[in-house]
Amino acid sequence: MPTSVPAKFIAMIDRAHPSWHAVLRKGLDAVASAHPAYLVDLDDAAFLPTEQRLFAAFAQPLDAVRYVLVGEGPYPRAESATGFCFMDGAVGSLWSEKGLSKQVNRATSLRNFMKMLLVADGQLSLAQTNGEAMEAVSAKARADAPHVVQTLPELQEKMIEQGFLLLNASLVFRPDVPPVRDARAWLPFLQTVLSALADHAEAAGQTPAMLVLWGKIAVQLDALPATARFPRKVAEHPYNLSFIANQSMQEFFGPMYLLEK
Repeated sequence: MPTSVPAKFIAMIDRAHPSWHAVLRKGLDAVASAHPAYLVDLDDAAFLPTEQRLFAAFAQPLDAVRYVLVGEGPYPRAESATGFCFMDGAVGSLWSEKGLSKQVNRATSLRNFMKMLLVADGQLSLAQTNGEAMEAVSAKARADAPHVVQTLPELQEKMIEQGFLLLNASLVFRPDVPPVRDARAWLPFLQTVLSALADHAEAAGQTPAMLVLWGKIAVQLDALPATARFPRKVAEHPYNLSFIANQSMQEFFGPMYLLEK
């Protein structure tokens, strides 16, 4: 029998869509079984995200998921870590008079993701993704507010509407623990989540969701048996400038027009 899961984590499941409740509980049991001390220790530790948002990414129904986007871990700031990968809670407006907003530029991964989307859309040239080029893009976006996404919550909503499950390889961030170590502990949980998605697709006669892995920590999911059941795309982590020029990501995200309302 698995080690008991602390009540605090079980209570957090209520924040998820009901279709996920049994899966998330099974995933916690899997973590407790594989690493008996992990959740017990985490129960006594300070970690991000706060406000019981550990399973916030599971707010949409299981059968609505078309893509599983996996990043590294929560942003290392309380106001930024929301439980959704790459969705920085400190970011409101995406744009400013000088280009992207100051908050977006501070969230390096989000900044590079935005620029990749703009390159994919033909609004930016890879030869110039800063300075006057960004000012021009921003001016156009702000002038066409009824048709262009203006805030990060709007972008997040657009991605969820497209069917994105915005996960992190590690569901928590702790300043005194390397993200890769926490990510290893959550692998049994992610195996449970991916198996549930694959089983659901198989039962419905559908192709499983696309698995999109960003960065070396996310690619650790390749070790999971469930990963082999999914089509997948892999890229460097968006905090790398090279992500802006990643042609595979441009081709994948371009047709989604995520910055259009």
